[in-house]
Amino acid sequence: MFPLLYGFVWFCALGCRQLATGQADDGKRYICRAIPISGDDSCPVTLLPELNAGGQEEELRNTVMQLRETILQQKETIANQLGAINELTTKLSLCASASDDRKYESGGSWNKDKQNTMGDVPRDPNDTIDSLGKTMQGLKDRLENLEQQQMRANSSGASFPSELRNLLQRRLGELEKQLLRKVSNLEEEKSFLTNATAAYRQKTESTLNALVDRISELEAGRCGDFKSPEQFKLSFPQRTNYLYGRITKSLPEMYAFTLCMWIKSSASPGIGTPFSYGVPGQANEIVLIEWGNNPIELLINDKVAELPLSVRDGRWHHICITWTTRDGQWEAYQDGEKLGTGDSLAAWHPIKPGGVIILGQEQDAVGGRFDAGQAFVGELSQVNIWDRVLKPVEIQSMANCTAYTPGNVVSWLASSVEVFGRGAFKRPLEMCQDRLPNA
Repeated sequence: MFPLLYGFVWFCALGCRQLATGQADDGKRYICRAIPISGDDSCPVTLLPELNAGGQEEELRNTVMQLRETILQQKETIANQLGAINELTTKLSLCASASDDRKYESGGSWNKDKQNTMGDVPRDPNDTIDSLGKTMQGLKDRLENLEQQQMRANSSGASFPSELRNLLQRRLGELEKQLLRKVSNLEEEKSFLTNATAAYRQKTESTLNALVDRISELEAGRCGDFKSPEQFKLSFPQRTNYLYGRITKSLPEMYAFTLCMWIKSSASPGIGTPFSYGVPGQANEIVLIEWGNNPIELLINDKVAELPLSVRDGRWHHICITWTTRDGQWEAYQDGEKLGTGDSLAAWHPIKPGGVIILGQEQDAVGGRFDAGQAFVGELSQVNIWDRVLKPVEIQSMANCTAYTPGNVVSWLASSVEVFGRGAFKRPLEMCQDRLPNA
């Protein structure tokens, strides 16, 4: 627009000069001025002071140079603002990618090897929050600087695009929301790490305490205080998935067996699983379990038979279970009395060898994967296994304390029973007469 004005002025000057060439030079200078058609045709002309032609040209040139300088400043301001917009957009993209990368996976935790999300963000959560605050303050300072540039541009007559300012404010608002979400995620991660550290510390202290108790027990010679190798009991005071006993000896292949034990429990509902034997491919090879309000069940090769036994009165009871692969016949004894019989329980199935015997837990995998809801709560003693069906008189003699017959496959010895979990202990066993129901 300014070059056009410049040309128009020169055009008028030249036209007036041509008009004046037909007249005598009277030493005066004239300037043309547009007047309306309806105006006075006498065309009054206001005489101007004498101007030098070179001075007028210099003044116009200076005006054009000032206008050009103003335009260049405006272009530079716009370029700076576009650069700031691109930088803010880059920061926003990095924040978005960082939020995606910081999501937890199965139990997620602070990984100090993970790449920084904004380049200059430290790895410690507290330093990260401080750095994000400094970054936010820096962005606000940039916006204030842009606003000051706008004020300077307005004072110099240049215009600052309102659309660009609104875009900057929107970008800054979005970035602020992203940073606030990132700070919130970091605070949650810090809280999770604190809780995980406390839980790990508690677990470590529990393990150390159990180890100290175990050492104290060994130093006191409590395992050697039993009157005889079989005169001890296992105590499981609470229902957890980490208290259990394990018999170090396994079972051979058997076509019949008798399982006997002394048991004491008052747990409700259900005493849990006092005995389980699992082999590769079949975790429920032999299981004795009472869970919920169901009766005690005998599982062989995952086949089930309900037993008419009741031992939840908090007193000692002697129980025996016999089974033979022939027709799957079984018998159940309590306190020397036969309370039930049955057949077709895993008929013609031999008991597989090489498994793991667990006392107090039901195995979902061989030797592990325990469920606290199926754990045994109470006391066990004199768990013996034979590879034959005992006669009723043999069972009665053990139940009324007239004789003790150790198992020929698994016998109850302190050296062959291991205890796991803090709270599960080997204790001296009461005298047999004190365990009788009428004692």
